[in-house]
Amino acid sequence: MSNNDVRYKIAKRIAQELEDGQVVNLGVGIPTLVNAFIEKKEVYLQAENGLLGIGPPPTIDQLDIDLINASKEPVTIAKGASFFNSADSFAMIRGGHVDVAVLGILQVDTTGQIANWAVPNQPILGVGGAMDLVIGAKKVIGAATLFTKDGNSKLVNTLTYPISGIRTIDLLVTDYAVFSFENGEVFVNEIFIDMPIEKLSEKIGITLKWRELIDK
Repeated sequence: MSNNDVRYKIAKRIAQELEDGQVVNLGVGIPTLVNAFIEKKEVYLQAENGLLGIGPPPTIDQLDIDLINASKEPVTIAKGASFFNSADSFAMIRGGHVDVAVLGILQVDTTGQIANWAVPNQPILGVGGAMDLVIGAKKVIGAATLFTKDGNSKLVNTLTYPISGIRTIDLLVTDYAVFSFENGEVFVNEIFIDMPIEKLSEKIGITLKWRELIDK
């Protein structure tokens, strides 16, 4: 399985979390792929550069260099879409009018706090809308492959990268499992691989618990 296939599988799983009528912001990386899997749902996609009503991914014939999202990727517009300046866009986010933010992550700790905008000693363009989305969205979903190319877990006991905000995420969707967080503990809501939870705990270096057992 290629890494690209894994990214699409994560995006497809996240699309299942979205509901009719929600205003959703898709962040950089894997989140931008979610749009391809939103089917039979009326979801309003928002881009912080000033667009509400992003349509399906464009075909070659639909490419318009002036029509892009905040990640500078080409998009289409849905019927009834609206354009506005970035100040109004961030007012929507900070005012709690975004139902779901889907954010790519570099690290997430056992409390659910994330780091997703800077790597120490590497040049960056800036935090963008990450801090505003973490605080302002009603629900935050993290999207990431569980391990780096070097084999290090992105799910860690303590963040070593700059934090994106004190708000914790509601869900982390990875290629291995779906995780949630509560009182400093990490729960597995769903697992995608043939691996006992004890083995996955050992591989990550964090004790995991089944969410369904806790709920009962």
